[in-house]
Amino acid sequence: MNEADVVLTPVPQADGRIKLRPALILRKMPGRYRDMLVCGVSTQIHHCIPEFDEVVSPRDDDFLKTGLLKESLIRLGYLAVIPTNKIAGSIGNISRERYRRLIHRLSKYLLHDMD
Repeated sequence: MNEADVVLTPVPQADGRIKLRPALILRKMPGRYRDMLVCGVSTQIHHCIPEFDEVVSPRDDDFLKTGLLKESLIRLGYLAVIPTNKIAGSIGNISRERYRRLIHRLSKYLLHDMD
């Protein structure tokens, strides 16, 4: 599994339950355990935070490669660190351009001064 892969993995839900959900691998974490920093992928498009999250649509060039079944939302604010052995497998990947755009948005947000 690599960065930019869309995977199926157990992800904590808002109600505390753990469900097998699609997620996007953002980064392999340092250390010998090789955990993955992921963000959740949802079909709940109404949760989109403009200029931060990103909608993946069947009209997009990379949609078929994602393995997603319908329009979905990549939620940069829904982060988790998942052990590699908990990831059920990869279903696809997003384009390099989309991956770079998402990483840039998340990095820009994290580096923003807190006044």
